Amino acid sequence: MLNVEDLKSRTYEERMEDVMRELPIRSSEWTNYNASDPGITIIENLTAFLALQGVEIANLNYRAKMALLKMAGFVPIRGKCARVLLSPDDIMETNVLMPGQRFRLGDLIFETNREVVVGNRRIEGVFSHDKEGFKDISYILDREISVPAMLFGEEPVKENSVYFIMNGDISDLHEIIFYIKMVENANRNRTVDRTEHIFADIKWECYTEKGFVKVSVRDFTSAFVNSGEIKVSLPDIKMTEYGETPISGYCIRATLTRAEYDIVPKITNIFGFLFEVWQKDTRSFSQLFGRNDSITVKSPIGEEVYYIIFGKEKKGSSYRRYELSTSGDRNGRFCLYEKNSDGSMTFTFSEQEFGYAPQKFKDSVRVILYNEEIMRKYNVGKVLGYDEQEISIPTKNIVHETFFLIARRRDEEGYLYDFVRPEKNEEGALYYHLLEGEGKIIIEDAGDFIDADLFMGSVAVTAGDRGNIRQGNILRLADNDSNLTFYNPGAATGGCFRENLDKVRERFVKDMRTPYRAVTASDYEKLALTTPGLCIKKAKAIMSENDNLVKLVLLPDSDERFPKLSNIYIERVTKRLEERRLITSRFMIIKPTFVSVGVKCTVYVKRHFTDCRKQIEEKLRSSLDYINSDHNFGDKIRFEDVFHGIEELPCVEYVYELSLYSENVALAQQREFDIYLRQDALSYPGEINLEIVSSDR
Repeated sequence: MLNVEDLKSRTYEERMEDVMRELPIRSSEWTNYNASDPGITIIENLTAFLALQGVEIANLNYRAKMALLKMAGFVPIRGKCARVLLSPDDIMETNVLMPGQRFRLGDLIFETNREVVVGNRRIEGVFSHDKEGFKDISYILDREISVPAMLFGEEPVKENSVYFIMNGDISDLHEIIFYIKMVENANRNRTVDRTEHIFADIKWECYTEKGFVKVSVRDFTSAFVNSGEIKVSLPDIKMTEYGETPISGYCIRATLTRAEYDIVPKITNIFGFLFEVWQKDTRSFSQLFGRNDSITVKSPIGEEVYYIIFGKEKKGSSYRRYELSTSGDRNGRFCLYEKNSDGSMTFTFSEQEFGYAPQKFKDSVRVILYNEEIMRKYNVGKVLGYDEQEISIPTKNIVHETFFLIARRRDEEGYLYDFVRPEKNEEGALYYHLLEGEGKIIIEDAGDFIDADLFMGSVAVTAGDRGNIRQGNILRLADNDSNLTFYNPGAATGGCFRENLDKVRERFVKDMRTPYRAVTASDYEKLALTTPGLCIKKAKAIMSENDNLVKLVLLPDSDERFPKLSNIYIERVTKRLEERRLITSRFMIIKPTFVSVGVKCTVYVKRHFTDCRKQIEEKLRSSLDYINSDHNFGDKIRFEDVFHGIEELPCVEYVYELSLYSENVALAQQREFDIYLRQDALSYPGEINLEIVSSDR
């Protein structure tokens, strides 16, 4: 399947030529190659069958190819809206944002999914606490400043903590979202589970009248290792002010219960009381109501909209449509409507006046609002009943989760309306697939809906991966005269279009070519370097075929000059390789060794250069520093590379004398002029004996 085009492109004649060339090699006794020979006839038939089979494989239809990929565990990733967290820190007054509130950034629209209250809560102070007491690091609250702060001190240990002080009572909040910006290491691999804590465990508490009480937290920073969000779920206990920090206020505390950090965590910013929005542009909006005599709807998609009202008159039945009316002197399925001063619409039902009304139970009334674009094209087509019926819908890049169609059928009383979501697998249901990127539906099973008319229901569109905006943007309310602005401290995530067949196939091919089993030295090295959650700068697999043993030496990234390989690193890499090694092979992880290499050098420099010594010493140190360079374990230090590196400096006239020597012959030996490092060793600059001579020229 990976190379089906090759099968299709080769003709019958080309295949026969290959066969005839190979026959003498396969059998020296076969000498009759005429068409009359029965063996040739058999070969011709088999070759023709192979050519036809190749064409058929190459011309598999979409469903067959997807089915084959699904058998291998690959299905298309559905399109998703990008999700972004917004900060209202600059808003000082309380504001209520309704569900469906729209925000604009350029031509991108972002929307809320629920009611949000903003502007009445802020973080006032942040204090780190260790054995020396409190340290004020509140400057991380200023988004214009990015000075790193040691969150748990210079040496994080168990019981060190950080205090977040709020300006008001937060007891009424069920959930608080913080966003933490850390100084991240570019070499660190992301974990599959972003809530996994590898290097530390943290106890989260809030201060109440009963003292500090534990709270539930979902920490997507891996215990302050990566930038990310922290969701704090508060208990149903009244909070009170905490007064032992330099600033009194309502307090949430994070305390280390285990601290084995490979790199000391440094924080640059924290943003509090964030709320979620999703990148989508709703074109038709649906809202459900329990039956009341009147309901009020405020449009989140603008004022120029069209309303369609549906109601259930029996529990468990389909809906009926209610037409809008301005007076009550008529009989039928009608409802009164009135526009309010705030732009909302009120709809009133009266069985006494009209003879019909929705009954009183949950979700008995549904209101759908259409913008003009969708309203003009909202009639999609008719269900004809044959398999794989394909129908185009008037928009593309649809948000799968919000989409449904309205199916209209006729009975003795008029029309019945059902709201049908994609892939609703029930008896008699209309079962269809939504190809959201292409703007199509494929009806797999018409069920009880043959001859039904289909209309657009709820629909929103997304910009896919364009919605994954970078951090640091200012978003404004759309369709509103308000001056309120909102800031996104972190990049948006998750936005994508539905994968097409080519994209799924690309993933399949990439997975097939990604090493899973550790066989060769490069397999061991790559698997170790990509261990989730770890920062590994270098890896070297040393193969010993006689002992059937692989020795793997690793260099972790660290703040230390000579990084130490911790037990956490050894355990996690060992676990990863144990799952992937061949059953007959053995491996062991060894710690890196470091050896200093000294230099004796005499250099003639050009006149009028004042910093010659500094330049030459820096060049020598960088040439001999294999810990912080691209060189790997055991790489040879080439004399000519060091020599030419100095010679190419602008201030150097010529190198008169240069010699390199190992300061530990067990780890590095000199052969002729080069230094040969042991396979598990890295070099670093030792004693540099440099003599500078000014040139006469």
